[in-house]
Amino acid sequence: MSPIVKRKGEKFTLPSKYLLLIITILCVGMMVLTFTTDVFSGPLSFAAGYVVVPFQEGITAVGTWMSEKSDELGQIRVLLEENKELKRQVDELTVENTMLQQDKYELNHLRELYQLDDEYSEYQKVGARIIGWDGGNWFHSFTINKGSDDGLEVDMNVMAGGGLVGRIVSVGSNWAKVTAIIDDNSNVSGMVLSTSDNLIVSGDLELMSQGMIRFGQLVDSDNEVAEGDKIVTSNISDKYLPGILIGYISTMEMDSNNLTKSGRVIPAVDFAHLEEVLVILEKKQSPE
Repeated sequence: MSPIVKRKGEKFTLPSKYLLLIITILCVGMMVLTFTTDVFSGPLSFAAGYVVVPFQEGITAVGTWMSEKSDELGQIRVLLEENKELKRQVDELTVENTMLQQDKYELNHLRELYQLDDEYSEYQKVGARIIGWDGGNWFHSFTINKGSDDGLEVDMNVMAGGGLVGRIVSVGSNWAKVTAIIDDNSNVSGMVLSTSDNLIVSGDLELMSQGMIRFGQLVDSDNEVAEGDKIVTSNISDKYLPGILIGYISTMEMDSNNLTKSGRVIPAVDFAHLEEVLVILEKKQSPE
């Protein structure tokens, strides 16, 4: 093994492992001298105090600091656990609040249906929930969770909210499909309630983006019909029972033939937010 040669101009450095070993040997030696001799009880005790006492104070300070940090870490762990529990409680309360809001929303819908049921009390009805629809933002064609087992038949009228929704076009044992009056292929024979003038209400999906449908073929030679008048199903309708509210006249203008008027109707039903409906368990009787 070649000796370590100190080159000229180089500073002597002692490896850290050797330095640690030397310090350890010194500490152990001082401990042995302290417990086996009285070397530090004499004149050296004063000098040793300059070394030992600050060292002890440093150790005490470090121990106190570590104890405080340990207590702080313990408190942080407790706070983290409490925060985790509070978050869990907040999540539970959020779910409960959402369910309460949903219950309130459904209760309001049921109240509307109850009022509608009371308004048309002469008809026997059954409630149903919408379980599917033909896409888009508007319920122009949808499926309900009641069918022939519940007494439903094709051409039975469907209501919700403030009035007429549409009619049943096909039925299964536990489902039925409804076509709404806003559908492009829908035409309803209506009547202005204030004047008994007849007209035709037609579905128009483009107008529904404005919350409206269309009416036409209104004969109003005396100009008695006004904006805001109610339109209901007429007695001459072949599919709809008479007197069911369709909506309210929004705009009106004379046709190019100068004989009839046409315009727009605000439906009584909110076709963008349907959930439950009422089905009238009787059909319009066709003349024999």
